[in-house]
Amino acid sequence: QVQLVESGGGLVQPGGSLRLSCAASGSIFSINAMGWYRQAPGKQRELVATITSGSSTNYADSVKGRFTISRDNAKNTVYLQMNSLKPEDTAVYYCNADRMVARSGYRYLEVWGQGTLVTVSS
Repeated sequence: QVQLVESGGGLVQPGGSLRLSCAASGSIFSINAMGWYRQAPGKQRELVATITSGSSTNYADSVKGRFTISRDNAKNTVYLQMNSLKPEDTAVYYCNADRMVARSGYRYLEVWGQGTLVTVSS
């Protein structure tokens, strides 16, 4: 059984910074892409950023220049450094792993974490 565990959420003032982490646990052979999505109250879940195993990145326009996604393949961990946070960044942030292969050979099309709440408020 594999799972994603997020950490690092919390309350921060506008203009502040937070760093989210997401570790994939279990007997994992490989993960294609990892990413972060968020869902604000009353809104649909949206893409924040993704990163491939080769470190190619993609960002939502709303976070470009403020957020940075990175990945440690050896630790099966993805990070999201969030700077210059705005109240509209308030949301539950979810980690995602795309096309994960376990050492048993079992293939997971998509795995989601449980989410971590980020609140940007003064």
